[in-house]
Amino acid sequence: MLSTVYCAGLNGIDGFEVTVECSAQKKMEAFDIVGLPDAAVKEAKNRVRTACENSGFRFPDILLTVNLAPAARRKEGAGFDCAILTAILRCAHYIPETVDMEDKCFIGELSLSGALRPVPGALPLAIAAAEAGRKELFIAAENAMEASVAEGITVYPCESITDIVRHLRGERMLEPVSFDKNAFFSAPPKNVPDLSDVMGQERAKRALEIAAAGGHNIIFIGPPGSGKSMLAKRLPGILPDLTYGESLESTKVYSVAGLLGNNETLLRSRPFRSPHHTMSAPSLVGGGQIPRPGEISLAHNGVLFLDEFPEFSKAATEALRQPLEDGQVTVARVQGRVRYPSRFMLVCAMNPFKFGFFGHPTKAFTCRTDDIKRYLAKISGPLADRIDIQIEVPSVTYGEMTSDKRGETSAEVRKRVNAARKRALERFREQGITDVFCNADITPTHIRTVCKVDEGGSRLLEMSFEKMGLSARGYDRILRVARTIADLDGSDIIGARHVAEAVQLRSLDRQYFNL
Repeated sequence: MLSTVYCAGLNGIDGFEVTVECSAQKKMEAFDIVGLPDAAVKEAKNRVRTACENSGFRFPDILLTVNLAPAARRKEGAGFDCAILTAILRCAHYIPETVDMEDKCFIGELSLSGALRPVPGALPLAIAAAEAGRKELFIAAENAMEASVAEGITVYPCESITDIVRHLRGERMLEPVSFDKNAFFSAPPKNVPDLSDVMGQERAKRALEIAAAGGHNIIFIGPPGSGKSMLAKRLPGILPDLTYGESLESTKVYSVAGLLGNNETLLRSRPFRSPHHTMSAPSLVGGGQIPRPGEISLAHNGVLFLDEFPEFSKAATEALRQPLEDGQVTVARVQGRVRYPSRFMLVCAMNPFKFGFFGHPTKAFTCRTDDIKRYLAKISGPLADRIDIQIEVPSVTYGEMTSDKRGETSAEVRKRVNAARKRALERFREQGITDVFCNADITPTHIRTVCKVDEGGSRLLEMSFEKMGLSARGYDRILRVARTIADLDGSDIIGARHVAEAVQLRSLDRQYFNL
């Protein structure tokens, strides 16, 4: 007898359908799994046999051959257990042949008791099943809410393989779960730190607002205790809310990485990742023997904050260059390559020197110039060139610390950021640009048409280009920042004052990165 059921596997953050074919023949007892399985899939033989017997079903004493198609595509993980055992139970007639299996998908790891355990990547797996035309998905109860986000498929939460068999027999029907998109996004987001908590630092706050409005990368340079980390941690509070599409993309990354909690659905707030400076390059960009998303992909549609920026290894910081340009990273391994999205805002913070007080107006500093150069040389010119906004954060004065005056709240700043983003998106739509979502992503192809500069602004740009020795990339980035400043100002044309502010936000190259 031949039994066919359906499952799904992962490739990067996308799923693909897997057809599980089980052939049962009355020959000498044997059990083989073919179809390019990894070690975890090969071990399914022992899990499936024991789970079957502990669930009250007799494992058939015949020749069983299970094929996972397409056979040329590598299958990884234990998520195929449920489909394999379901196919075997159908061959053993525990599941009636009259049950239509064409519209059903089975995903889950089996414990030795027959209970279904959750697997990473439930959301992309469910989406793959729905796109393949499956109408019903049977999955571990802990994964059910996450999988229910997929449209066009009914999700049944299952505690064990016995639940599935009883449902298919019609003995005890499972209750499906559903996801209410409107109710989810109408709920208030989680609390995030408010910008009004930061005392003083008005110039740095303005730079942070510009960065949020245009999606620009930013670096804060200043002595310890000046508020660099506080500012960075308050950036998510002034960014626009996640759209449904952005939330779906980011949730798929977290799902594959196994970072979604049980019974979670979609991410509601923008990711904020702050890895320690001792992390390796593969941990930052992704990798491993079985590739998994790195920090830059976990920060997709959100913020990647690198504190103590020069303390990160050279390999790690230089690995950021390509993802910052392309918005994605490709991890190549012997078994193949996977692509992860990595469109994020890079926020860096650093002291002017290893001990923190180089350039401080009052604290003594006696280190040698060669030591300063060696410290700052850890940040390469090409990487610094990709950071749009560079801002000094001086120490807070006593008057600012004791003042009763409160700064603007994150909600007030977010209104201006949303207005500027809306203005930019309308401009992109009018000009037929569909692959750009913020000013930082404007391509060289479109920059001349999107960034219209008046005569005064053009003269100032020319003077800045010659005096600062800008590269072509640096010139384009100043133009993009000026475009954002003009959007915050409600202007369609970039004027001299917009260019002047953009140049000021790019003036630390020579002071810090070209000593």
